[in-house]
Amino acid sequence: MVRSRHNNVISQVARGVANFAKCESRRINQGQWKGRSLLIEDGALDWLVANCTNFADSTRHHIELALCHLAQNEENTVDFIESGGIKELLRISKESSREDICKLAKKALKSNSAFLVELQ
Repeated sequence: MVRSRHNNVISQVARGVANFAKCESRRINQGQWKGRSLLIEDGALDWLVANCTNFADSTRHHIELALCHLAQNEENTVDFIESGGIKELLRISKESSREDICKLAKKALKSNSAFLVELQ
């Protein structure tokens, strides 16, 4: 669907990924599930990182939210560091136009000791 390059389709895909990441994050936080994110296993992280700044605000916000939610799962730490996702989280924490997303990115960065070490 993303290959269609149609902005409305890409926006809806990004929204769906963000919603899935949020639900997955909630399940992990509630102790209902453990392990690496299914989205990361399917290769979505690379697409999110590569396209984090390529689209209009609404699509970018969905992508930023998805990255923030995926970063909350410590099982995704290595993937985030290797993909450059941690750099995007740092950028989001400083530059996102939505304050709630900035706060979520900061929370994800501060709560993961490996992220803190990587940023130093």
